[in-house]
Amino acid sequence: MNKEQIFTIFGGTGDLTFRKLLPALYNIEAADDKELSARIVVVGRRDYTSESYREAARGWVEKFARLRFQKETYEKFAGRIVYYRMDFTDENAYEGLDSFYKKMQAGSHIFYFAVAPRFFSAIVKGLKRVEGAGEGKVVIEKPFGESLPAAAKLNESMEAFFKADHIYRIDHYLGKEMVRNIQIIRFANPIFSHVWDAEHIECIQISAMEEVGVETRGGYYDHSGALKDMVQNHLFQILTIVAMEQPESMAVEDMHREQIKVLKALRIPEDISEHMVLGQYEGYREEPAVNENSTTETYAALRLLVDNDRWRGMPFYVRTGKKLGTREMQVAIVFKSPAEGVEPDILNIKIQPTEGVYLQFNIKKPGETEELSQAKMDFCQNCSLVNRMNTPEAYERLLGACMRGERSWFSQWDQVEISWSYVDEVRKQYRQKGLPAYGYRQGSSGPEEAERLLKSFGHRWFE
Repeated sequence: MNKEQIFTIFGGTGDLTFRKLLPALYNIEAADDKELSARIVVVGRRDYTSESYREAARGWVEKFARLRFQKETYEKFAGRIVYYRMDFTDENAYEGLDSFYKKMQAGSHIFYFAVAPRFFSAIVKGLKRVEGAGEGKVVIEKPFGESLPAAAKLNESMEAFFKADHIYRIDHYLGKEMVRNIQIIRFANPIFSHVWDAEHIECIQISAMEEVGVETRGGYYDHSGALKDMVQNHLFQILTIVAMEQPESMAVEDMHREQIKVLKALRIPEDISEHMVLGQYEGYREEPAVNENSTTETYAALRLLVDNDRWRGMPFYVRTGKKLGTREMQVAIVFKSPAEGVEPDILNIKIQPTEGVYLQFNIKKPGETEELSQAKMDFCQNCSLVNRMNTPEAYERLLGACMRGERSWFSQWDQVEISWSYVDEVRKQYRQKGLPAYGYRQGSSGPEEAERLLKSFGHRWFE
């Protein structure tokens, strides 16, 4: 019997698996990509059989899959799913898992840790009892640790077992279509590439706004907050893609080299009160599993300076928050105004929920007048059904890349290390200054202090 590739999900009964991983793997099946075919072993503590688990997963796949749900396709896909019940924190239980793999004629392995980071080390310790596991690949979710020391310890334990280039730190934002498109928009269009610097750009704003609160994640989020949950990983990664020099190629080494240069050039502010505002939405402390005296931030706005020749002196504004009046993620490039009173040109790369590009520029009003007005051109990529059907979703794209061994769009350890170092330092400075997490109304744009942060430098948030 030919040995098979085994894709194992630890945490197979959680929301991540049901909402994202299984629908993504179904999409790969529906696209009939035989190159990415693998047996799927779902590890969980709940009392499922393989049959009952497949039935439980059906509704989630039908609801969340990108491609049309078809009974025949799902049955073919479900036939590759095997449920294995075990407590993945019990080291002795892995001897049974080893025997299970041997009966399956397991060849190569991909392990997906769809669990909280505190469980990673326990799973790695257990996998030492599984023959050939250390030669496999592992996919881990952010946050990669809970602080720089914790992240370093976690990385050390992971690299002591898995090969460094077999560790895939997944950041699903890097799989989003318009994030992948930023380089093309910039480098393949001379009208942008020739003015992509501090000489021509007034500021760049990266926004990730959410309408929802912490929902069922209160216990996790209250130990994390917006800086760790969004800024340290997702938004810093997008910043490096926006700001980096053009890499020699899309190879992982070339991409990584240019991204690291940006992170190393981030300047630690001299006065944190002029560069960061944290906020907490009203009612957050009443959320389930949240400490009634919590000071955890649900909103963060930062003014970042990249100290290199291209960007010196030009601010990058980054903001993210929960329970805001809109759900959107975008990168706004605000060009310098040619004269006082003239509106700036704005290029807005829309990442979610709308995917596309918006461009605002000046034009003369019709008639016998020299007055200016703004022309607004809006290209919506995902408004087209054909585009939606042909565009892989983030997890689908990144899982496929992992199976093929493509690592360009995954976070590397030194990126994680530098990002953690920066976030830990600004958080420490903020607390030493005695600055609070300012309250803000649910459904608003965030704390007023964040608006004043930009106004103090002569800027405003682009909506």
